[in-house]
Amino acid sequence: MKKYIGNLKIYDAAGTLLDDFANYPQNNLRSVDLIGKLISFADKHAVKGNCWQYYVAYFIACNVNAFSLACERKQEVSGTLVDVAYADCKNLMDIFNLSSASVFADVPPSVITQFASTGDVSQMPYSQILSEFAERLAKCNGTKAFLNEIIAFYKSYGVGELGLNKAFRVIEKDGKATLLPITCMDSKRLDDIVGYDMQKQEVVANTKAFLEGKKANNVLLYGDMGTGKSSTIKALINEFYHDGLRVIELYKHQFLHISDILSKIALRNYKYILYLDDLSFDDFEMEYKYFKAIIDGGLEVKPDNVLIYATSNRRHLIKEHYSDGNDIDPMDELHKSDTKNEKLSLVARFGLSIYYPSPDQQEYLNIVRILAKKFNVAMDVKDLEKKALSWAMFNGAKSGRMAEQFIHSLLQ
Repeated sequence: MKKYIGNLKIYDAAGTLLDDFANYPQNNLRSVDLIGKLISFADKHAVKGNCWQYYVAYFIACNVNAFSLACERKQEVSGTLVDVAYADCKNLMDIFNLSSASVFADVPPSVITQFASTGDVSQMPYSQILSEFAERLAKCNGTKAFLNEIIAFYKSYGVGELGLNKAFRVIEKDGKATLLPITCMDSKRLDDIVGYDMQKQEVVANTKAFLEGKKANNVLLYGDMGTGKSSTIKALINEFYHDGLRVIELYKHQFLHISDILSKIALRNYKYILYLDDLSFDDFEMEYKYFKAIIDGGLEVKPDNVLIYATSNRRHLIKEHYSDGNDIDPMDELHKSDTKNEKLSLVARFGLSIYYPSPDQQEYLNIVRILAKKFNVAMDVKDLEKKALSWAMFNGAKSGRMAEQFIHSLLQ
């Protein structure tokens, strides 16, 4: 193992489980510690099958280097780079095909080759992708076939966490922005959102244009609470993940990190949506001025592979006052229209604004009936509608969210 790892040129194994195995026992780790690490990894990733080969496939899929990035960008890889990659693949193939007896002498071979995880595959969105990748690598005859399979994977799925995961949140570490994968996600699809067909069609059309490399707009979904604005964007992730869509969730106190985030994703071969949920600003919050420049107007150009999708209960995002309509106020600012225009200029940066109104009573009851059928609620329609209206009255509003909560209460 050590000679194979030592011969790698562009695939960096430092700090990985491969490195631990290569340096055993000089690294003072016990055999049981190494096996425990592998089993823990395999269970977390919901592996079913050969967990050693799955881990090596994971290592290859996540190793960001000049070769893997060139393949992700679908560039023609040739010359020195492909020669070095070929040499690395000879060693990677040997590591991949190591017999369980030679690496794990202390455990029965079936523990490694027939691993059966208790993990939930739905919480690890790329587990199935990597399992199939490992199966294809296992069928390769020779280094060239092994290399071609790796190239095909990078071109289809990219490389690293940014390629494998659907969505990310931003965390601050040492004053810099780090993208942390979100693995526990809502599985909702667009068809699960009842009603709002015109709104969904507009969002989908804009998103498809974006994914196809055509001109597309930043999007603002605004309207009443519980109408499906956030659910629409969450559903987009599940609909278009395999088309290269990735979503980064961002909060307004993190706007100062946007430039750092853009630098991390600008040259990647994916389309990114910066997702701002429940966006609004009070009078004393000045972040909106910085946000305006980021969207459109600053010297730094937003990359072509990035759009901004936001949701808000406010049409113009910024708190407005009745006095904003008076152009001259002797007790206040001389030209109030300037303040009004400054506030409205933020929402003008969104090329597409889509309104999500609260449903009327008939629309609300229609949502209830559809959800009741979906969840197999056995109840007379009149009784169902009567209870649904009572639920809305006592809980404050008629909305898709309220209808869903009502149905959930019947399933308890």
